[in-house]
Amino acid sequence: MSRQDDQAGQSEEATSRGLNRVMFRKLVVVAVLMFGFGYALIPVYRKICEVTGVNFLTPKDVTVEAPANTQIDKTRTITVEFDGNAQGPWRFRPTVASMQVHPGEMTQVTYEVVNTQPRNVDAQAIPSYAPLQSAAFFKKVECFCFTQQTLGPNQAKQMPVVFYIDPKLPKEVTTITLSYTFFEINGKAKTAG
Repeated sequence: MSRQDDQAGQSEEATSRGLNRVMFRKLVVVAVLMFGFGYALIPVYRKICEVTGVNFLTPKDVTVEAPANTQIDKTRTITVEFDGNAQGPWRFRPTVASMQVHPGEMTQVTYEVVNTQPRNVDAQAIPSYAPLQSAAFFKKVECFCFTQQTLGPNQAKQMPVVFYIDPKLPKEVTTITLSYTFFEINGKAKTAG
């Protein structure tokens, strides 16, 4: 083997090493970009779901904080009426038709549901308010509507709603109706057991 062949072999080897380094750098950049994309995907996915309403039935009201020292407006009384609509195999109703509350006062009401079927049922409650403007001032701290409910065969359940009315509620609103529609999620028959 001549010296020229030796130099050509070394030159090819140096070129190959240089190409390998360039490829390695490109692969590192791609791996870092993939990691960054995967990390950013979670908050982007949550925001897309929130905006489109997908998998976002009734969120917990994150603006609600359990008031430590709430100022209760004793000069005003609001009548809160309760309603329950059943869309499925059960009986669903509030345990009281209405109550008088002061804005800022923490209050609890209970809804009762009875599964009338000999099978498990998955259900969800969706709230609505009248007048519509009162929804922004009706603050739920605890509610069965935050999560999906599973009722066993012929099971009866008492479900609480803990709420308060924001004292900033416009003065002309003196009555609020809280209505829940309770409906079956999937409609598939499930056997108990």
